[in-house]
Formats: sequence, structure tokens, C-alpha cells
Amino acid sequence: MLPKTSKRWIVSPPLTPAAQAELAEFPPLIAQLLFNRGHATAGAARAFLAGDLPAGTDPMALRGLPETVDRVRRAVAAQELIVVYGDYDADGVTATALLVQVLAALGARVRAYIPSREDEGYGLNHEALRSLKADGAGLVITVDCGIRSLAEAETARAIGLDLVITDHHTTGEALPDALAVINPKRADDEYPEDHLSGAGLAFKLAQGLLRGQPQPPLTASDVLDLVALGTVADLVPLAGENRWLVRQGLKVINRPRREGLKALIEVARLRLGSIDAGNLGFALGPRLNAAGRLESALAAYDLLTTTDLFQATQLAQQLEAQNRERQALTRQTQARARELALAVKPEAYLLFAADADFRHGVVGLAAARLTEEFYRPAVVARRDDDLTRGSARSIREFHITQAFDQCQDLLIKHGGHAAAAGFTMETGRVEELAERLQALAEQELGGQDLRPAVRVDVDQVPFAELTGDLARELRQFEPCGYGNPAPVLATRGAKVVSQRWLGQEGQHLKLTLAHGRMTMDAIAFNQAAWRDNVPPYVDVAYALEINEWNGERRLQLNVRDLQPSS
Repeated sequence: MLPKTSKRWIVSPPLTPAAQAELAEFPPLIAQLLFNRGHATAGAARAFLAGDLPAGTDPMALRGLPETVDRVRRAVAAQELIVVYGDYDADGVTATALLVQVLAALGARVRAYIPSREDEGYGLNHEALRSLKADGAGLVITVDCGIRSLAEAETARAIGLDLVITDHHTTGEALPDALAVINPKRADDEYPEDHLSGAGLAFKLAQGLLRGQPQPPLTASDVLDLVALGTVADLVPLAGENRWLVRQGLKVINRPRREGLKALIEVARLRLGSIDAGNLGFALGPRLNAAGRLESALAAYDLLTTTDLFQATQLAQQLEAQNRERQALTRQTQARARELALAVKPEAYLLFAADADFRHGVVGLAAARLTEEFYRPAVVARRDDDLTRGSARSIREFHITQAFDQCQDLLIKHGGHAAAAGFTMETGRVEELAERLQALAEQELGGQDLRPAVRVDVDQVPFAELTGDLARELRQFEPCGYGNPAPVLATRGAKVVSQRWLGQEGQHLKLTLAHGRMTMDAIAFNQAAWRDNVPPYVDVAYALEINEWNGERRLQLNVRDLQPSS
């Protein structure tokens, strides 16, 4: 019997004759990988492997950015108070820290404002704007939020507070009436990279502000670590300009200058010099997020901005403890949300759970885990007496923010992108929202093969071709992650020589596999569904990596999926 998590393999088509001729200078396997990623000419392939910055990335090409630069420079000259208004997730916190650092270096009177997830919720809010105006703020710049804050923008205008919105989330039918709205997803914006993160967009504004300075007070390298952290943590595609930003940022992170980043790397037990995008997404990003999920994101902001070694160490240890608490709370919430969703409508194409005991900070993580477990869109919400606030995660086949757009008459506010969204609504209409979303999901997903897909770049690779040289060549495709997946190879008919289970709960499968005359170590994370069920011969899809342990370096297969071999 196959595990319920069995996946479908989508094997990439072979090179076309034209691409084969264009990419003849590369080894066949590398040429196939390049072709699969859309680099079908020799010039495009060389530029990708070199990690060159794409053309057309002038920050002034972003609509609204030139006006913002002019307004900020006037504020600096007049010593007006500028407030950077950020979000409480890792992308928002890194974007806030970045822009405050740049503005302070330019001589601005500047402070950060990050709302409380529990008390204020996501994005701009009226009371915060009024309070900032009362405190003397003349200009508020949002990062990673605000694109759907139409009413809040009207409040800012009414009280005489200049508002600039920088946000990368999907726009609504109308844009806020602000002094400037910088978002490459605007229909009238022609900037070539429309998938920048909040931190990436803050970096573009920083570039515009620093341009023309006779002696710039800082350089791109001073903030690219923050851009890389925010970009990877927010799951924007690691392609185009984003890939260049993360690639450059990782160089800074592996030789860190920030005391807080050094301390965070230490508590996460990462090794300097080998930190990659995966470490940002699965080790550093979650620890930065933990503060805003459980208490205040200001702890993460303070960690990234402190110059005091003692304070950095304390804050990193605080985030480590909060991350452990967050992990336990997420597991509890996931179990309860699964129970509620399946009890109401187990056959639904969209899972929906709302409960008064859920914590705002982990509903999105619980939704993500349900989506991963069942490969269905999932919505998890905290239900209070008057208002319900929740988060949603989705699958490739279902654009969750567009689904919320079709239910906006039930919502007070909402926003997000294709794979994730958040919303606020009146509690009395929660059941109606669940029914509407489930009907939309059934209409769009009914009849589809809803199993997660493993996209295989090159099939039927013999173990004899898996060499250290190949592993080093594959590193040219990094940084890998969402939008630029690690190359996946597949070998058919490998013999299972040995197996054992690892991890606190025995959830990871360690294998030794044989194919031809070669044997390879393989690690299959979170594959407990195969317990007592591993067949003697398997087809295995994997990423080839170099595993370093106790000073020894060995090739290893990082398993993406196993199937019984035919």
C-alpha cells in the first residue's frame, strides 16, 4: 500500500534540437537543467550560471519611487520625523531595519513602527497613524504592507500625514490615495521584476536615496544581508533580480557584520562559510518570525539593529526560546485545525477551521502544514466575539487571494498573493465564508489530480554519473528555493541495502541504496509514511548534495520522493 503522501512525477521534456545546438558547450546533464529553467541560449545560460544582475533594474523605473526620493530628501533637510511602518514577519522586519538604517545614515530623524499582531493585526491601522501624527511624524513610509489600506490612506490624508506605500503584495481593484504607491505589481508599472519581496523593494528605495550622494554613507553590501533574509523568508521566486540579491546577500551573511546576525547564526548552529538559502528559509527566518508570532516583532528588529554584543546574545537566545515554543504551539494548532476541518466537511477541496483558542501568530503556520499534509488549500482563523482574523495557504492550482477577492463582500480587509493570504471579517459570517471558499475550490479543483508534484529535471541517471565534480557543477544553480528549485535527478530500480529511522520522533528515513556497482547514502526527511513499508527496490527522485559531518565530506542523495520500482 502506498503512503497517502504519494506524489506524481513530472519529468521534464528533453532538449529541442535548437537548444541542443545552442547549449553544446555544456555537459548534457547541465544543458538539460539550464533548458528546464528557460535558459535555451548559450548567452542566457552563461549569465544564469554567473549569477549576473539582469538588465533594466534601475530603481527609478519603479513608479512612484522618484517622487518618494524627492519627498524623503526634503524631510531629511527639514529634519521632519520619518516613520518606517513595517510588518511583523521576517520580510517586514528586515525591510524596516534596512530602511531605518539607510535613512539614519543619510541624517534623517527616523524611527520604526511595527504593529502588534495580537492587538493591531496586519498592516496600517487608523489609531497608529493618528498616534504617529500626534508624536510629530510628517512622513510615514510603509514596507511590506499597505497596498490594500484604502481607508487608512484616507485617514492619513485627512490628518495631514504624508504617506508613501511600498508593498509587494497583490494589488486590489483600486490603489490607496497616498503620496506615492511603489509596487511593481501595479498594472501601470513597467519595472521588469514584479516579484520583489518587501525587503527587496525597500532596497530599491534605498538605492534611489543613495544615488547621487558624493560620499555615500553606506553601500549595498551593508544591507544585502537583510535583503537576502527577507527575500528567502517570504518565499518570493529566487529568479531574476531576486536570485542576484540573495546570491550577493549570502556572501555578506557568511561573513556577518551585524552582531545580531552573528548571534542568531550561533544559536541556530550554522557554520559560517556554508550558509545557503535553505538555512535562511528553515533556520534563520523562522527564528526572526517567532518574535512577531508570539509577542512583539520588535525583539527581532532590535536584534538586527543592535551594535551591542551582549544585547545581541540575549535577544538571539530569546528568539531561540520563542521559536521552540512556536513549534510546539504550531503542532497543537495543526492537530486541532485538522480535527475541526475534517469533522465539518472531510471531502472538501479546501480545509477551513476557525476556533477561539487559536493564536493569531501560528494560524498561518498551521494552515501551511495542513496544505502540505493534504495538498489542499487551507484556511485557519482565530475566532473572537466580534472579529475573526485568519491566514490561508494554497497549492499551485488555486490562487488563494483571487478567491478572497471573490468573497470580499464578506470581508473587512484581506490581502496576499497566489500562495498565501490573510483576512479580517465579522465573526457572524465565518460559516458563509467557509462555504463560499469551498465552493470556489470545488469549482476550480474538481476533477484534477490533486497530488503534490515532483518535477524531475533528468530521469534515469545511473549512480555512476553522481560524482563530486557534478555536485560542484550543480552548485552553480544556487541559491535554490521557491521559483528556482534545486536540480532534481531520478534513478530507477535502486536496491535498498539498508534503512534506519532518525529524528526525535523517528520521522526521517536514512537509506543506503545500490545501483549498478555504486552505492549511495540517502536521507528522506519527514517520510514516516514509509515506515514498515519500504520496498526492496525503489525509484528515487533526489537532489545531489555534499554532506559534511565531523569534518568528513560525502555525497548524499536528499530524497524528494520514493516510489516502488516496477
